[in-house]
Amino acid sequence: MTPPPTGSRPPTLSDLVAVFGRIGLLSFGGPAAQIALMHRELVERRPWLDEQGFLRALSLCMLLPGPEAMQLATYAGWRLRGTPGGLIAGLLFVLPGAVVIAALAALYVQFGQVPLVQAAFVGVKATVIVVVLQALRRMAGRALTTPRAWWIAGLAFLGIFLFDLPFPAIIAAAAVWGYAGASASATAPPPLDMSHGRTVRTAAIWAALWLLPLVLLTTTGAGFLAQVGWFFAWLAVVTFGGAYAVLAYLTQTVVTDFHWISTVQMIDALGLAETTPGPLILVTQFVAMLAGQLQGGPGLALAAGAVALWATFVPCFLWIFVAGPYVEALAQRPRLSAALQGITAAVAGVILNLSVWFALHVLFAQVGQLDLGPLSLPWPAWSGLQPLALALTALAALAMLRLGRSLGETLAAGAVLGALAGWIFGVV
Repeated sequence: MTPPPTGSRPPTLSDLVAVFGRIGLLSFGGPAAQIALMHRELVERRPWLDEQGFLRALSLCMLLPGPEAMQLATYAGWRLRGTPGGLIAGLLFVLPGAVVIAALAALYVQFGQVPLVQAAFVGVKATVIVVVLQALRRMAGRALTTPRAWWIAGLAFLGIFLFDLPFPAIIAAAAVWGYAGASASATAPPPLDMSHGRTVRTAAIWAALWLLPLVLLTTTGAGFLAQVGWFFAWLAVVTFGGAYAVLAYLTQTVVTDFHWISTVQMIDALGLAETTPGPLILVTQFVAMLAGQLQGGPGLALAAGAVALWATFVPCFLWIFVAGPYVEALAQRPRLSAALQGITAAVAGVILNLSVWFALHVLFAQVGQLDLGPLSLPWPAWSGLQPLALALTALAALAMLRLGRSLGETLAAGAVLGALAGWIFGVV
């Protein structure tokens, strides 16, 4: 499969290894920071992609399920050097963070219950509250620009917060609403310049690479690993809007339905994932490794982490290699654009739910349920308010929202302050 020309001499594969290796190692701070880093490296510092091509690729990646920053890297590599370039860019974007997550999971199992470490986690989790609120603010500013978008976001929040509706159903409903409410373009969109036969072959090859190992796990009786693989494969299909949007669904499933890990461990997983380079959806690897450790020890933990990585990230290559050649035409489809806008608005409501859920579980020792007839709301025990967590959250908000400190600086400071408070005052 050959990508369209970029307008300048394409880089060599070794050039891609050097540049995307650098991007992978420096990709802290979530998708906004990662996309800005790629723009600087691929558009500003090097004439590898032009501005409009970069923005069209970003629009496509936002329309697809999965981590948009990782898929943008994959698309850029594919456009520059075909399938080998896409593989190099995508893998180098993920692998540094995956190695760090594996090490953190092992350390967490060994030292996670040490009081001083738990106190440091309080500072990390307090910072993550602010990070999620920042993501919500950015998403709302970009997505909620019309009354329709506000309605979709509000209904999405109520649907998941009050009625516990499944995340995929909310996203599907938002996409249908957006698609149905769009007006058809007066100008016929350009034809899709792509061989359908080639598209089908590409889709078949990558779908087989993705799913056949999971089928093998199922047929060989690897029950837990098969469950891990199929769940995270399904999650990869419904992860519109980035990791923040799907975390509530992930938590609901692995904590409440599967009972793999506890709510506290899930919150710790998110906090640790924020400290690593690469996409935040690497939290799936941490969850799988922790669940494997609890069920069968280090060997099963490593296997579960590998299965989670495979199920989560192989479909990213599938989406990009199939949809990449259609970027120019898809960008001019008004109904698809409107469906994306509906999804993005719903994601804002889902992230608001995540913000409330995460803050309650970090700031309060106990969170129960308030029964209101057919509805049930999460409700904290006010006597369990955690002063240290509240103080560190306020400091993180001051550092990031008012003083403009970076995520890395704030995370490090929060962990140090939490550990100091635990050591001096004996509080967690």
